[in-house]
Amino acid sequence: MKIDKHLLRKVAHMARLELEEKEEEAMLQDLNKIIAWVEKLDELDTKDVQPLTTISLEKNVLREDQPQVSLPKERGLKNAPRKDTDYFRVPKIKT
Repeated sequence: MKIDKHLLRKVAHMARLELEEKEEEAMLQDLNKIIAWVEKLDELDTKDVQPLTTISLEKNVLREDQPQVSLPKERGLKNAPRKDTDYFRVPKIKT
């Protein structure tokens, strides 16, 4: 597979990327190198290789959940820089 400018521009548009002409050339070279490297993996004989489900054989050790009394609302809000009667007040996020 080879990536051409048309495909690159289509992918860049979907990823909301704006590429200059110089950047397009560099990106084309890099992507084609990556594709060639991945295609090289097709040459490997993997019929006797078991698929990995995890990289590590370690198991996660989790503790049992213990029901307990949670922090009272008043104590949790005590040192908040800005608060309402029941909630933390935070700055509005601008989008």
